Amino acid sequence: MVFKLLSRLVNGVKGGVSAGLKGVGDIGSSIVKLVQDTAITVLKESSEFVGGGVDAAASVVKGAISGVSDTGASVVGAVKGIVMGTIHGFMQSGGKQDDAVRGAVGQSIHSAKELGLDVADTAVKAVTGSIDAVTHIGGDVGSATKSAVMAAVDAAYHISDEVANSVKEALSTSVKGAKKIIGTLKK
Repeated sequence: MVFKLLSRLVNGVKGGVSAGLKGVGDIGSSIVKLVQDTAITVLKESSEFVGGGVDAAASVVKGAISGVSDTGASVVGAVKGIVMGTIHGFMQSGGKQDDAVRGAVGQSIHSAKELGLDVADTAVKAVTGSIDAVTHIGGDVGSATKSAVMAAVDAAYHISDEVANSVKEALSTSVKGAKKIIGTLKK
């Protein structure tokens, strides 16, 4: 049942993003609002989606990345906007900040690996996107930063220690406060 719901969510977001990007020249300026609106629309269809927490937010990102990929546009260039739109849409639909951040960032890392993208670069874009999103909606930025960095590192460790080390290095040099957060992590 849960898998079926999440699969429906991924496909709904993928279709919405793919259709919404047809004929759009500048994906970067359109992606945040498009993903946000698509997420809200698809999440409204069933309150069970938002109750899915991290998995629901991750499914929005997975669908949005697939939708962008289908258009032939740069996925890495769109990751920050995808994460921002996901967090905005998920939280406006009643989801919790931590679930939104962890799901969006973690899935960005997994999708980058699946698509053969630069995982460290994707991690930086996903983490900064989550911080910007939470800042924009007036959430707890310190908590979001910690959740985002931890989600990125955790997802990277699921790929390999080498990838995790690259992600930690990239985040430490590119995201304010990440080095301190990473210093507190085990492994």
